Amino acid sequence: MKQNNQSLMEAIVIVLHETTGIGWQTIRKVVQHGAWNQYAEYGPTDWQHQFGMKPEQASAAVAALRRVAEENPKEAARRRGIALLTPFQEAYPKLLRHIPQPPWVLYAMGRTDLLEGPGIAIVGTRGPTAYGRRTALDLSKALASRGLTVVSGMARGIDAYAHEGAIGEAGSTIAVLGTPVDVVYPPQNRGLYAELTERGLVLSEVPPGTPFHPGHFPLRNRIIAGMSVGTLVIEAAERSGSLITATQALDMSRDVFAVPGPISSPKSAGTNRLIRECGAKLVTEAAHIIEEFPWMDILHAQSAKHRPDRQAESSPQADMSVEEANIYRLLQDQARTTDELHEASGYPFGLLHAILINLTIKRKIEQHPGSLYSVT
Repeated sequence: MKQNNQSLMEAIVIVLHETTGIGWQTIRKVVQHGAWNQYAEYGPTDWQHQFGMKPEQASAAVAALRRVAEENPKEAARRRGIALLTPFQEAYPKLLRHIPQPPWVLYAMGRTDLLEGPGIAIVGTRGPTAYGRRTALDLSKALASRGLTVVSGMARGIDAYAHEGAIGEAGSTIAVLGTPVDVVYPPQNRGLYAELTERGLVLSEVPPGTPFHPGHFPLRNRIIAGMSVGTLVIEAAERSGSLITATQALDMSRDVFAVPGPISSPKSAGTNRLIRECGAKLVTEAAHIIEEFPWMDILHAQSAKHRPDRQAESSPQADMSVEEANIYRLLQDQARTTDELHEASGYPFGLLHAILINLTIKRKIEQHPGSLYSVT
């Protein structure tokens, strides 16, 4: 029954997300209300009174719920080669859960296993110089070889070079689109798109069949920043869209990095300002990013974690992720506060809070007054 309820909950959220005129906040109210088995009986008036919908929204909601009765939307998408992820699933990106408005639905094509590892966003101008192109290729390849998954937007320029550099490496790469996941944009990146769906992952929160709209691209930038431990900007003009992604990362308390450029180059004006005024870390090699995340060495050392290890299977950390095991080891030494764990691990606060919640649910640790944690 519990699984049936979750399936129904996800199906309702998916069809509401795909219904024109019903926005994020309305779906939030529906989720908080939670009377999933009653919604099939709701008429337009019920939706208006319960959730403050306008008449046209309420009628659309009733029509959407008929789809749930006819066919599970996840099954319909799967037949088209598209996986659907919602915040109610374990596979949903951990860090993305903690942004102000996490997507209710992510449409995915490719290797969803890439969502399990840490991601680094790489963004920049659509018209890079030779310097920018070479830097994007080299840094993305180096970062991916260390186990980081390169996240970008498959736009022309720096985005495309970042994906190309990371494809085939250990961390590989994820493209977050501002179009439906089954629509190639820009068209000239068709070859790259084919590689990404086969060897990487393509994501979008835009439902299939949605007409092109430029307003979707700033919204996708929050996903790029939100699912990454940090954002690296390579060549951006003063008013580059890449700076929007960097600003969103800063607002989410994520690390921001920037590659410096010639003071005479307009394409480096934005990156240089990020370093000068916004506290972005100056980066000239991958090591300058890796050193900000001490846990990366642990993650890289455990890249062969799938090899049989009977001793590990019987250890307290056997059912933990790499990140959870790292925090658990820190707490074995002594009880620590959230701030102390943040400083010792280097994890972003969003990821750290998710880890602490998971360890508490697994009854590995317990919380005490003052945000103090200890092993059980």
